[in-house]
Amino acid sequence: MENFDWSSFTKRIAVKSSLSEIYDAWTKPRELEKWFLKKVNFFNSDKTSFEYQVNVLEDTLYEWFWYLYDEPMKGRITSVNGKDFIQFTFEGECLVDVNLEEIDEYVIVTLRHHNIPLDNNSKQYVRLGCSNGWAFYLTNLKSIYEGGLDLRNKDEKLRPMINN
Repeated sequence: MENFDWSSFTKRIAVKSSLSEIYDAWTKPRELEKWFLKKVNFFNSDKTSFEYQVNVLEDTLYEWFWYLYDEPMKGRITSVNGKDFIQFTFEGECLVDVNLEEIDEYVIVTLRHHNIPLDNNSKQYVRLGCSNGWAFYLTNLKSIYEGGLDLRNKDEKLRPMINN
């Protein structure tokens, strides 16, 4: 484990879809709720609610709610380019970069989760836990946009599962 990178990880998946559709999947509340979150709230810097159908902008604040969890994750959208890149804070001041690239009929989603603190709690719950979580949610993104099946567990009686 000496050479293991505890500070970052990268996940990639190919999704048979259009670039604009997958960009919207990461930047519009309604689309994020299809594959990732139960409820999405975006707020402008003045704390007013962000329009539900519009792509998120840089420096937008968020509250994200998952199925089976009451507490939201709060963070900030740090960078967007309107086409194929979004960056946001996650689990405190960690950063997540999402790069999209078209190859033939696929969009390659490359997610890099970095700036992970090196304390033992962050190693276990952020580096290892989030790595597993992102693997599932990227698989669900592919499932939703290629076939329509939502793989998330939404049943309160079935906890914990690998799909929540």
